[in-house]
Amino acid sequence: MKELMNEKDMARALTRISHEILEANKGARDLILVGIKTRGVPIAHMLAKKIREIEGIDVPVETVDITFYRDDLKKKADQPIYEEASFKTDITDRTIVLVDDVIFTGRTARSAMDAIMDYGRPNYIQLATLIDRGHRELPIRPDYVGKNIPTSRTENVHVMIKSLDGVDKVFIKAL
Repeated sequence: MKELMNEKDMARALTRISHEILEANKGARDLILVGIKTRGVPIAHMLAKKIREIEGIDVPVETVDITFYRDDLKKKADQPIYEEASFKTDITDRTIVLVDDVIFTGRTARSAMDAIMDYGRPNYIQLATLIDRGHRELPIRPDYVGKNIPTSRTENVHVMIKSLDGVDKVFIKAL
């Protein structure tokens, strides 16, 4: 097991991503952060806090809950299974920043975009991720990345979040 990011590294990456989001969107107006359950949600809240510190604007944070392709479901369905988003904020004509902890094949992000589009029609959907580990199976590329980590398929990247795990850190582990 090798540590890739500690608490300070994660904080710096999230601060940088927040600035990049604000710069690309000319501020926080019309932004909605949508965290992919589980670890994308607290990361979206961390980004919202950073944006509030920078701009003084509270950006809404919503949650999308997706059941990723699991081995036991592949035989039963060809489509990803997800629970429909239940947003408190109207997403029509807004800019969605979809937030996840790690992007790997791109299937989770694609499923989350499907859920969002079933719920409403935003102007844009952008993707922010703390870690990009490569190995995409779909033509999906994040707009904002905390750290690119080249990995092999025999490695796993784990993101630990203080609110869930008691500590903020990222590590890589061989399978």
